[in-house]
Amino acid sequence: MAGMTQPGAAKGASFEAGLKRLEQIVKQLENGDLALDAALKLFEEGIELSRQCQKQLEEAENKVEILIKKADGKLVARPFGIEGDEES
Repeated sequence: MAGMTQPGAAKGASFEAGLKRLEQIVKQLENGDLALDAALKLFEEGIELSRQCQKQLEEAENKVEILIKKADGKLVARPFGIEGDEES
């Protein structure tokens, strides 16, 4: 899978694309059949992707918190992914 993506190529990529590439990197590293230099480059790319994905998640969380502000201006923190747990 060498040459698939160059380090840093995922900058500005979607969260889903970054996560998919990160999964590919993990699989390659788990195989253990890479030269040390190649493994280190993949590890560096994986760390960068992880940071980018974390930043995108934090930005999305901030946007969601802004969108669910109540009329009185108080922020209501609600967990993601729970359906049917809405207050009237």
